[in-house]
Amino acid sequence: MKIDITNLLNGVEKSLSVDYTLNLDDLSYGTYYPVKDGAKVKGRVFGKANVVYLEADISFKFCGFCDRCAEQVNRDMSFSINKIIVSELANDDDDFENYIVVHDAVLDLDELIREEVQLFLPSKILCSEDCKGLCFRCGKNLNLGECGCKKEVDPRMAALLELLDEE
Repeated sequence: MKIDITNLLNGVEKSLSVDYTLNLDDLSYGTYYPVKDGAKVKGRVFGKANVVYLEADISFKFCGFCDRCAEQVNRDMSFSINKIIVSELANDDDDFENYIVVHDAVLDLDELIREEVQLFLPSKILCSEDCKGLCFRCGKNLNLGECGCKKEVDPRMAALLELLDEE
């Protein structure tokens, strides 16, 4: 969605509502595409004291896999963004995080939302905080119970265990 903010910059309009779903089927996260139903974007672009602001709430359903046990993870995720829209930054040292630079008075909201969703996704997805993962020997999901594999002994302690076995 492209929004012409010329009227907001000139003070002709006070506010523009934003309410749509952005298709993110092609958004890659590792080796899969986790956003199937798109991202719902609801907010507004408004002018106040000759400054243009963007406020939006973004929500989507993440469909992926746990990085420890490879089980399916379906999680509702949401976040908010608050940005100031400017035609240029006065200082190159300004913090780009809070500003959106729009050179031709057209805000490409789709590009911005896509970037914000990518930045919001965690680097590691877990089915739960205490996920035990998979046994590195047999591959059993340890969240479902113990696997029965014999624990490996530290080679530095093997000689001591041999002494205990002799008694």
